[in-house]
Amino acid sequence: MTDALVRWKTASFCGAGHDCVEVSVKGDRVEVRDSKDRGGPVLTFSRRQWEVFVNSLRG
Repeated sequence: MTDALVRWKTASFCGAGHDCVEVSVKGDRVEVRDSKDRGGPVLTFSRRQWEVFVNSLRG
């Protein structure tokens, strides 16, 4: 899937300095990238892995 067809969402806690991550959900995968380097590496997680990670942040 090309980047033009993927919908990326910027993290809700993104500050004015634009030190943010962007997230894209594609089926059973969640992809994460650095908003400052949109052509750079992308981390891929299963939906379950992502849920566990996000829930651990809510503590």
